[in-house]
Amino acid sequence: MEQAVFESITYAAECGDCGAEVEWCGVQVLDDRSLRWDTEFGCTACGAAMFVCKGELPAELRGRLLAEHGPALLRVDPSARNAAVMRVLRAELGIGLDEVRTVLGGIRAGSHSGTLPEMELLARRLRAAGIDAVAERPQRS
Repeated sequence: MEQAVFESITYAAECGDCGAEVEWCGVQVLDDRSLRWDTEFGCTACGAAMFVCKGELPAELRGRLLAEHGPALLRVDPSARNAAVMRVLRAELGIGLDEVRTVLGGIRAGSHSGTLPEMELLARRLRAAGIDAVAERPQRS
């Protein structure tokens, strides 16, 4: 069992019960085998609370995660065969041949990025297929 990987953010939104501004906490988690988005809030004005588990990460909040934590890169052993890497990427990303070539080109160029949990999921799938891969966040200057 591999260690969980996660990134979290807090953000303001409106309470659905009373309209007061509340602070939500959201976390993208890669557990042993799956990626999920969990979010919660508690309203101090009316006492309402909500916890949503295993949801999809909204694009706006994904952007906030990337802005706050910075993007992570997927690195693949340069000697890994392109066909083997592309096979895993197509299965995981559900993309066609032209798109997977673009993604592979980005990985080889060091420009394919995402949240750390997203890139670690791809790295785990590649490692499971016998391809040396790692997700890492470049040092910020």
